[in-house]
Amino acid sequence: MEPEPAAAVSVNRGLIEYTHWIYGLHALSVLIGVLSARSVATRFAFGLPSIIAVIMNYARRSETRGTWLESHFRWQIRTFWFSWLWILLVSITAALLLILLIGFVIAIVGYALIGAWIIYRVARGWLALREGRPMPLPPA
Repeated sequence: MEPEPAAAVSVNRGLIEYTHWIYGLHALSVLIGVLSARSVATRFAFGLPSIIAVIMNYARRSETRGTWLESHFRWQIRTFWFSWLWILLVSITAALLLILLIGFVIAIVGYALIGAWIIYRVARGWLALREGRPMPLPPA
């Protein structure tokens, strides 16, 4: 007898709503970044709504194991931590190149690209959740 695929395992409706709230908090961080003088990338990575969202992810992550929601939790957590990684790399590169006066350009373009990537990840994930689809997982 073959095991059921992760998407076929039934999921508590409350956990689906909880995941919507997490995407909503991430989207709020993006919106604050768009409407403020700061970049989307920095508002997402360092903004209180996204920090609360990632804490919520870790708090109930174990409840999603073996379900299609596990992929969404992993997607959200990876989006948060990879945004930190990319911001760190862009900041270091920009700081090193400030002497050549292209550091400002590197920072602006880098943060804009990270922001676009974050917007894509939040939108794609939230739309898939709305449709009841799991997110693709990277190879182990």
